[in-house]
Order: sequence, then C-alpha cells, then structure tokens
Amino acid sequence: MKISQTKRLERLLDRYQNGGLDRRTFLGLAAAAAATTGLSTRWTGQALAAVSEVRFDGWGGVVQEAIDKYAFQPYTAKTGRKVVQGTFDDENVVLTKIKSANPGDYQIIHSSGVEYYKKYIDGGYVSEIDELKIPNMANVMTAMIAPFRKMTPKLSCVPFDYGTTGIAYNTKVISKEEAEEKGAALLADKKYAGKIGAYGDMVTRVWYASLQTNQDPNDAKDMDAVWAKIREARDLTKKYWGSGAELMDLLAKEEIVVTDAWSGRIAALQQQGTPVAYLDPKGSYAWMEDMLILKGSPMDECEELVNFMLEPATSIAVAEGQNYPPSLDPKKVKLTEKIEKLPAFDPTGEMKSLTFANPDYWAAHNDEWTKEWNRISNGD
Repeated sequence: MKISQTKRLERLLDRYQNGGLDRRTFLGLAAAAAATTGLSTRWTGQALAAVSEVRFDGWGGVVQEAIDKYAFQPYTAKTGRKVVQGTFDDENVVLTKIKSANPGDYQIIHSSGVEYYKKYIDGGYVSEIDELKIPNMANVMTAMIAPFRKMTPKLSCVPFDYGTTGIAYNTKVISKEEAEEKGAALLADKKYAGKIGAYGDMVTRVWYASLQTNQDPNDAKDMDAVWAKIREARDLTKKYWGSGAELMDLLAKEEIVVTDAWSGRIAALQQQGTPVAYLDPKGSYAWMEDMLILKGSPMDECEELVNFMLEPATSIAVAEGQNYPPSLDPKKVKLTEKIEKLPAFDPTGEMKSLTFANPDYWAAHNDEWTKEWNRISNGD
C-alpha cells in the first residue's frame, strides 16, 4: 500500500513540477495521502508545512514594517497561519526570480500597479481570484479596480494603496515659490548641481524628462529630446537612489537638496522633523499598488489574507503606518485625519486628479527604453 502511495506521490510531484497541477491541488492531495497512510517523504513534510503558511514579498522598510505590524501579526494571531516574508527594492528582480521558480514558490506580491500587472499577464503568472471570498473588495475604490479589470475581467489582484512620485526639496535651501515656479525643471537645475537625487528607474527618468521637455509622459513624440534631457540631468545628479530607505537617508543627511521622491517616504521624513517639503507638479507620476496573487498559490489562504488586509481597521492602520493612502473609498469608509493629510490623498475617490501610466504604451517600449536607460546610467 505504501509503495503504491509513494508512486502516486511521485506522479503528483512530476505533474506539479511540469505545470499539470496548481500548487493548492498538489499540496492538498499530497497532504491527504500523508495523513491517510502515515507516509513521510521529502515532499509530504514540506507540503503539510506549506499549507499553514502564506508567502508574501514586498518593498521592505517602513512600508513592510507597517504591513507586518498591523496586518500580518494580527492575521497570524487570529488564524494561526504564518506569513513568510521576502523583500525587494526593484520589482523586476522578483519578477525574474518568479520566471525561474516553481509555481507556488512566490504567492502574494506587493506589486506596482497596472504596468507591472501587464508584465505578469504576459508572463502567464496571473491567477483568477474568487471575489466572493474577498468581500472587503466592496470598499475599494472602483476607479482603482477598473484599470485592472480592463486588462483581466477576472482579477488576479486587489488594489491596496496609492501614491505619487513628486518632488521633495530641502526648505532651508529651496523656497516653496521657487519649487512651484520651476516644477519638474527643478530636477535638472544647474543651480543645484551635485545636490540633486533621482530614482534610478527607467520609467521615472523617462517620465520626468518628458515633463521637462513639455511632452505627455504617456505619449512622448520626441524621444531624442527626452534622452538628451536624461543625460543632462545625469551629469547634475549626485546619486541615483534605489530604495525608500536610501532616499530618506540622503535627504535627512542633506547630501541632496532636491529629488523626485515617493510621497509616503517624504511624509515620514516630515513627521520626523526633517526640513523637507513635497510638491506634485502637473503631470507627476501617480501609481497604485496592489496585492497580486500569483498562479499556483494556495488561493483560499491567500484570499483570506488579502480580505483581512482590506478590513477597514486593518487597512487604515497600515496606511497610517506606511504613510500611503489606502485603496478604501472615502465615500464608503470614514478615514482618519492623518490619512486625509497625506500627500496624494484623493478625497473624491475618483482618482481623476492623478496621472497614471498607460500600461500598453509603456509595455510597448519597455525593452528598448530600458536598454537605452542602462547605457545612459552607466555613463554612455
């Protein structure tokens, strides 16, 4: 009996590794066989342990600390299910890891909105969530769900928070009047050469160079002008930063006096008393983040966790902790004064005042522009 069950488990494992079974089905069948026969193999022990865990990968730093404190720890206390966490500074890195991993090795990703959603779709990594198992989606802004629904009518993710990449500046050096007058041009101002920071990311660099050359970031016509402006700004830039922690450190130590910046990280600096202000110039880059459940994940457990994260009390606590507004519709859920004062907060729930990336436009140019940006950032 045990020999035949062992062979059955081997066949299940082979089907799973070759994509013939999703992770939830494999784990369920493996666990059932182990429980029935008492078998213990290198797979069944792992399978039985895995069903009591959910894997989450996010941005680390104060953002993930808030999610862990206000969402994951209470969730584990309530359900007994552990959330195993990983972090990344660049979502392209984790996307590359997913490509070479087994289905289910990565499960929930704190993902960067619609442009990345398309990358997961194109890679065949998206799941189909059962929205009936995430009833708290009813409180999420329709305006945030709509762009994802347009791409996949059956969603693989749920919007969770949003923000902008605007301009942060040291108020001891740059006045509000100067910042508002110069707007995006402030990031390539020779007056502040050697004291300028910038996010080392192709999309952000092309976006702001488009604004600086008076073009629509979602439909730039003169890319030669964009690349020329990026080179010009590069030569004035002290440091391309790569994480929110590095951004905050550069500003707090006054190694830079102006930079494009993530709205929530600047709110955190302001709360710490750092002399820094934040400006969203017209057309600044807005983004929404989502909880993306990957294909092959244990869907019931992941849906349960995401629904817990969308509980108003949980979502509000996380938002206050990470300094990014939640995806909750302010017309449906009473938000706190602290959230209403956060940069990028939209009191209407319509998101019409924010400019988001067109995923089709950016996907069509991603490879070409990434290569050009890599050449420029390396000094060419």
